[in-house]
Order: sequence, then structure tokens, then C-alpha cells
Amino acid sequence: MRMFLGMVLGALLLGCGVYVYDSMQTSSVAHGEVATTNRTIVNWDVAKADWDALRDRAHKDWVRISSK
Repeated sequence: MRMFLGMVLGALLLGCGVYVYDSMQTSSVAHGEVATTNRTIVNWDVAKADWDALRDRAHKDWVRISSK
């Protein structure tokens, strides 16, 4: 149980750390070629779009399953 809790906590800390690091970096869209050295680790727009698609699909599946 401790190992599982440690892995979950580690994953959360890693995700939060990457988010904080990326939020401090400049956007390549905002500053053009100058910002290529300060690229973010995660493309958060794509991650949000994927998360929204997953959430919408889960909601549609839940409605379909619960209507039976």
C-alpha cells in the first residue's frame, strides 16, 4: 500500500512540477523564433483537447449505459 501511495504521489508531484515549469516558460507563439530555446515540455492545448474529448466520451457512454 505504501508503494502504491508513493507512486501516485510521485506522479502527482511530477505532473505539478512540469506544469509549474511550463507555466514559467515563454510561448513560441507569443515571441516567434526567439522562444524556441524556451519551449514547454507539454503542449497543454493538445492535452486539454484530449482530456475534454475523453470526458465528453465518458459522459456520453455513461448516459447511454444508464438509460438502459
